[in-house]
Amino acid sequence: MSQTAAPRRPFRPQLREFLRDRDWVLALSLAFFVAVVVWFGRSVQDFFGSSGDVLVPAFAGQTYDDATTECGQLHLVCNLVARQPSQQYPLDVVMGQEPAQGSHVREGRAISLVVSNGIHIFPMPDLRFESLRNARLQLGDVKLDLADTKTVANDDIPANYVVAQEPPPLTSVREGTSVSLTLSKGPPSNIKVPNFVDMSIDAARDAAQTAKVHLGQVVWTPFGPDGPARGTVVRQLPAAGQDIDPFATASLQVSAGPTEYGYLVRQVHVTAAIPIRDDSAHVRMQVRDETGSWNIYDGYAQGGAKLDFTVTAVGTAELDTYVNNELLDVATIGVEPTQLHAAPAPSARQ
Repeated sequence: MSQTAAPRRPFRPQLREFLRDRDWVLALSLAFFVAVVVWFGRSVQDFFGSSGDVLVPAFAGQTYDDATTECGQLHLVCNLVARQPSQQYPLDVVMGQEPAQGSHVREGRAISLVVSNGIHIFPMPDLRFESLRNARLQLGDVKLDLADTKTVANDDIPANYVVAQEPPPLTSVREGTSVSLTLSKGPPSNIKVPNFVDMSIDAARDAAQTAKVHLGQVVWTPFGPDGPARGTVVRQLPAAGQDIDPFATASLQVSAGPTEYGYLVRQVHVTAAIPIRDDSAHVRMQVRDETGSWNIYDGYAQGGAKLDFTVTAVGTAELDTYVNNELLDVATIGVEPTQLHAAPAPSARQ
C-alpha cells in the first residue's frame, strides 16, 4: 500500500517568515548598541572634562580679592604668580592674566594673575662723593635706571666719583626713574706743597687753595711774649716743595700771639633740628672758633630731621646753622675764660 508524501512548504516563504520574526530583535540590539556608545562617550567626556565648559572673564582691573571670588564661582583656580609696580593699576589690582580674556577652559583650570604693587615713591639717594661702582649698586638696590654720565674737571673729588646728580638728593622719585650722574675727571697725579711758613693763616689758606693742596690739622700754639704775631704760620708738614698725593693733607702750626698762653680745647656734642617742611632742604652747619671757621655738614636733609655731631672747638666757639642759605640759628658752644690769656705783669723797676 502506497503512502502519499505530505506536500512541502516552499523555502523562500519560510525564510521571509523567519526574518520577519526577528526584525524586532535586530532593532532592539541596534538601540542597545547606540545607547552603550552614547553612555561610553559621555563617561569619557565627564572623566577628562570638557574643553569649553567655562568662558574666562576679564580679571584685569579687578582687585585680587574680587578676582579670586569670581574664580571660585566659576569653578576656576586663581594663582598669584607675580607682583609688579604700575603707574596704571593701583595697589592690589590685577594687571595681567593667563589664559586671556575670552578663552574657553574646563572647570578646575588654573588662571595665572599678575597683581600691581602700585607706585612706589621714595627719596632719591644721595650719590655725591660715591664711586661710580657704588652709585650703580645703590641705584640697582632701589630699582632706578642710570641713564647717562658725563665727566667734568674737579680737583677736590677723585676720578670717577660723583660730583652731581639729577634728580637731586632726597627729591621724590619712583621705581624706574632715570638718573644722570656727573663724574669727576680727578686732580693731577701729584702736586707740590708751597712754603706756608711766615704767612698769615688767611694767606696760607689762599695759597693752599691756589696750589690745590688740602689743609688738614691747624694747631694754634702759644709761644709766649717772644712768639710771632697771632695767626703766623710757624711750621708745616709736609715740607715746602715736596710732591704729595692730591688728596693728602698739609698740617700747619700757627702762633696764637705773643700775649697768649693757651686755649681750652673742648669736645662738644651739637644738634640741629631741621624745620618741618614738605621737601628736603640744603643744610650747612659752620663752626667758628679761635682757629677760624669750617663746615661740619654741607648737604641735604629732610624736613623734621635731627642732625647731631661731636665738634672739637678751640677757645670761644659758635655754631651757625644755615637752611637754604638762610641763617637759621647761632649757638654758642664754648666761651674762653679771659684769665687764661693775660700777659704776665711786668716786673717793678727799682
